[in-house]
Amino acid sequence: MARRGHTTRITPLQQMAASCSGAFLTSLFVTPLDVVKIRLQAQQKPFTKGNCFLYCNGLMDHICVCLNGSGTSSVKAWYRMPGKFNGTLDAFVQISRKEGLRSLWSGLPPTLIMAVPATVVYFTAYDNLKEAMGFVPGKKNYTVPIVAGSIARIIAVTAISPLELIRTKMQSKKLTYQELKSCIRSSVQSGGVLSLYRGWGPTVLRDVPFSALYWLNYEYFKSQLCEVYHTEEPTLVMSFFAGATSGTIAAVLTLPFDVIKTHRQIELGEMETMQNCNQACGRSLAFTNCLYIQQERLHWVPQSSSTFILMRRLWIQNGPKALFAGLTPRVVKVAPACAIMISCYEGFKSFFRRRNEQKRAALAGWE
Repeated sequence: MARRGHTTRITPLQQMAASCSGAFLTSLFVTPLDVVKIRLQAQQKPFTKGNCFLYCNGLMDHICVCLNGSGTSSVKAWYRMPGKFNGTLDAFVQISRKEGLRSLWSGLPPTLIMAVPATVVYFTAYDNLKEAMGFVPGKKNYTVPIVAGSIARIIAVTAISPLELIRTKMQSKKLTYQELKSCIRSSVQSGGVLSLYRGWGPTVLRDVPFSALYWLNYEYFKSQLCEVYHTEEPTLVMSFFAGATSGTIAAVLTLPFDVIKTHRQIELGEMETMQNCNQACGRSLAFTNCLYIQQERLHWVPQSSSTFILMRRLWIQNGPKALFAGLTPRVVKVAPACAIMISCYEGFKSFFRRRNEQKRAALAGWE
């Protein structure tokens, strides 16, 4: 039996507030997992100057550049802090005790500058597109979530891609805002506006299929749970379960695209670092061959590879398994992030919806 749609809508501003709140809570819960993962990686194979690694705050992946590989600085970067950990749980305990609880959120604030706006744009766009396309909860019109989710993700990626490139430039080479402005102008003049969207292709290739699969499954599971428990709005538990399940399915099916995007992001980050170092020093430095994520030092000049060339190269070098590497870590990261984000988002939307209903009832009482 189809359920009727919600009679009280929430405003776009309330949608933005709900997604913003969900984004902050998601990053608070998920970031410590990635901080511990990076610290464990650094313990096994220390980061060296010029290396890039991915930092995930539960909302999006960010490229980070290691610039103090010598360790001679009086203040060590958080990912180079000393420590000997015997596994994930031991790392949590030791970092909390020796470095303080705040250390579990190391590196988070700068990433939120882009991750939160991107999340707000994404979720707000999805809800408004879904409504504009006539989606009705309970009816089997699941083409709408696929299309709305895909378009919303393209909008969010397109809006945030230039900012991510700018952040990488600022990180790999300390620039004043005036120098950054000149750098961007020079980049646009030499490579056109599209030069600000390097890495856009692999990101869209992964995120659009992920979004389509995620929203399709989420709307399906949410509808089924609401029908079983005879409710119009999902509870936090329903949203959490539907989000985790949908996130897991999408993460597994889009894993090859995630592998390609990870390689491509690191490649572009190290290319940017080498270009800046060459300009500053007038010479080439030894960098990690990020195409294959090797840790040995090589005198290698990075070359930008197209997505499909990179995919073909990985297939030839390591076989099909290369495109399905890291399944467990990806699911462990994505499933809770999706579950927390969507349950918080739905929870805040329900709060605003009830508040609007109370206001409308109060106004009706005065008439």
